[in-house]
Amino acid sequence: MKFFWSIICIVGLPLLADAQPGGFAKKLKDKASQKINQRVDARVDKQLDKTLDNIEGINKDTVSRPASPVADNVKQEAVTGTGTFSSYDFIPGEKILYAEDFSQEAAGELPLHWNTNGSGEVVIPAGENSHWLRLHNPFMYLSAGKAILPENFTVEFDLLLQLKNNGWIYPSLSVGLLSTSREPAGGNNWLKTIDTYEAVRATLYPEENNNSRVLLESFVETKEYFKSDARQYAALQQFYGRPVHVAIQVQKARFRMWINAEKIFDIPRALACHYALNQLFFKVGQTNYAENQYGIYITNIRLATGVPDTRHKLLKEGRYTTTGILFTAGSAVIRPESTPVLKEIAGILQENENLRLRITGHTSSEGDDQYNLDLSARRAAAVKSALVSDWGIAANRLDTDGKGEKEPIADNQTKEGKSANRRVEFVKL
Repeated sequence: MKFFWSIICIVGLPLLADAQPGGFAKKLKDKASQKINQRVDARVDKQLDKTLDNIEGINKDTVSRPASPVADNVKQEAVTGTGTFSSYDFIPGEKILYAEDFSQEAAGELPLHWNTNGSGEVVIPAGENSHWLRLHNPFMYLSAGKAILPENFTVEFDLLLQLKNNGWIYPSLSVGLLSTSREPAGGNNWLKTIDTYEAVRATLYPEENNNSRVLLESFVETKEYFKSDARQYAALQQFYGRPVHVAIQVQKARFRMWINAEKIFDIPRALACHYALNQLFFKVGQTNYAENQYGIYITNIRLATGVPDTRHKLLKEGRYTTTGILFTAGSAVIRPESTPVLKEIAGILQENENLRLRITGHTSSEGDDQYNLDLSARRAAAVKSALVSDWGIAANRLDTDGKGEKEPIADNQTKEGKSANRRVEFVKL
């Protein structure tokens, strides 16, 4: 009350002389009371938002932040912070064997060259702005990527689970690889069984109450070779309704799997290695939910091979090219799963204080030439900004450039070629 009358004295006294008798003091009192309440409400809301963010594990500084100043003549865009990906150690293969983002597929239809024993269609899910393949239960899906995989390779894809509890068990989702031996890859036989020659699959069992699980199995000639204990993955539930990134690394018999940077499996002898794997598949399990009551979607699939020798290429050869720095489509926003590649480059720079690099962005041929040129420059600038702000690299050690679509290294008529051309190049100065 003392505070209130102080405001009345400071604001009201100089005006009282010109005011009409009786009404002014009451209006001023009401107005001051209103302002005080507004200020108090604003402070309460601010503190409440902060508290709720902490409870939900949200850090606004790491979700989306503006890029640090890099070049005066380059338009800056937000760079996605590393967040929970700070300890992520997955490094994608450097040579792309298969890529699919469904951007060129007809909406409402199964993608070209995919096979299924049920139905599936390319859609744009609610809240998203890109193409996804919607999977239904209880069906098997064979991808169009039919290449003999080497001993060491990586698999990545984005997964969206739109699930709302109605008391029933959610459908499971399996992702795996199989060997078709001498039989045709993608044939109908593989829609019935996956374990004829060799296969490995990881199955997600989404649940409520933080009880989600992941199971890993492998087979050789119809016999079970390996079966893990069901791994609890409580974090899956918090991602219902928003995309997660799944990454798999196979090194001979070793199988590693990450979901949104959390390492789920690291099994040294999960695969028998009797046959060469050559077919990626997905399988949705049974559920009582109607199709309009749930959604399972996948996109941004990448199979790649080769382990990048970043250090040797930068320090000895003076040039390193990577497709492992990923951006949101059509923008210079760095996706958080790019963290391991950026971290490795930053480590080399930190260990070699005299090393200077030029960062050059490249795009595929999709879109306008001038837009691609500008986009590639902005992406290079975003990479520089991330190295400066997240890892403390001095800005004067990094130059940036953008080449757009002018210097392709692969065929822009194929999806794999386009994916390879969307790259970032580091050149020693």
